[in-house]
Amino acid sequence: MIKFKLINHNYNYEIENIIKPFKNYVENIYIESILKNNLCIARIYKDGELQIFKEEKAKDNKKEIKQRLIRTVYHSLCEFTKIKMPWGFLTGIRPTKIVHDMLENNITYEDIKYHLLNFYDIREDKVELMIKVAKKEKIILDKNKDNEISIYIGIPFCPTRCLYCSFTSYSIKNKEILVKDYLNALEKELSFAKEYVKDKTIRSIYVGGGTPTSLNEKQIERLLDLINKNFNVEDIEEFTVEAGRPDTINRKKLELLKEYNVDRISINPQTMNDDTLIKIGRNHTTQDIIRTFYLARDIGHDSINMDLIVGLPGENKKDVENTINRIKELNPDSITVHTMAIKRASRLREALEEYKLTTANEIEEMISVTAKGAKDMGMEPYYLYRQKNMLGNFENVGYSKPSKESIYNIEIMEEKETILALGAGAITKVVDNKTNKIERIPNVKNVEEYVNRIDEMIDRKKKGLI
Repeated sequence: MIKFKLINHNYNYEIENIIKPFKNYVENIYIESILKNNLCIARIYKDGELQIFKEEKAKDNKKEIKQRLIRTVYHSLCEFTKIKMPWGFLTGIRPTKIVHDMLENNITYEDIKYHLLNFYDIREDKVELMIKVAKKEKIILDKNKDNEISIYIGIPFCPTRCLYCSFTSYSIKNKEILVKDYLNALEKELSFAKEYVKDKTIRSIYVGGGTPTSLNEKQIERLLDLINKNFNVEDIEEFTVEAGRPDTINRKKLELLKEYNVDRISINPQTMNDDTLIKIGRNHTTQDIIRTFYLARDIGHDSINMDLIVGLPGENKKDVENTINRIKELNPDSITVHTMAIKRASRLREALEEYKLTTANEIEEMISVTAKGAKDMGMEPYYLYRQKNMLGNFENVGYSKPSKESIYNIEIMEEKETILALGAGAITKVVDNKTNKIERIPNVKNVEEYVNRIDEMIDRKKKGLI
């Protein structure tokens, strides 16, 4: 157990997050994080005896004081445990935002690299990944226009809830009776959105969830028809629907997606090992994934993403090698490789004692396997993000073939344009690039509440989007 105390500051969240990755490497220590006249101090005690002492002077601004407080605690733990984290003391979920911010201040890539290595103490291979991704993103972001937005539409239904999932989603079997009312409420929100965007340019639309293809053919057609009627979809640069799980996809649904102008889909196996699919609560096999992928290709879908997770319970490096080799045979246009995260609201978090979690060294080997597999398929990393409680303190990376990068993924990650979000649990982000301020307008998560309070959700947007 690691106990800590804050003295003369209240950055509890940040200090707790930098301590978490070290909890598997040390026990029964006490840490003090102290702020004294802009002097940031960290002390580690064991059995009442002072073991490590670090201090750094900060400039008189809030951001640097916070960073130096985190940094001194991090360096103290590194010295005490003899272990460094791949991302240094960086705890934010959007690492490349640092690169973009520095580029906007006319700092060279060489100086950015030096700062990331020497101030944040990020490992060199991760710094190179950050810069490579930022360069890819910049090509997309530089094309952003004034008065341009993207749109997210949430469909919070799934066939089953996966072991690791914490998203807003409900069993379609148990909530089927609510789908019609949900689409009715969503229609009202879409009508509001139509008015809001009439003098704006829509760059991308992303329909996620949940699993949107949990809806039946009639419901999907209604959803797609509503989107096409309310927005000039044919002029939009990218229109994505997360088809997601192969047990929710058939020929008719894939044909409807093409008919209604969807030009990018995801078919998400997570793993190509049948034993793991059963363990995580999936109702399909690897053969279902393969069959669905080729069906989508046959119908004409030419931008298909596949999501994978490394560190799933019970899997080892050989399992990941099998997954990536099977994916290489399919040859999708992009893949997103997630590192397993123990999410607070997941079933996995509730039953951790039943599973053996993958070690940091094993995760690193798995990540290397997926990175090589992506490269073998002619893909390069184009976006990345991190989450709390990720195994090994690593990252999630999106890889794509040239021109197959997801515009929406980059926009939502870098927060450089407004995202208008519709549906239960969706959070609109209003971006002001002049002030770098972001205002969030959340919808309620519960489906019944969303249906009953849809007018309130619309009023929230009317006030927040002015």
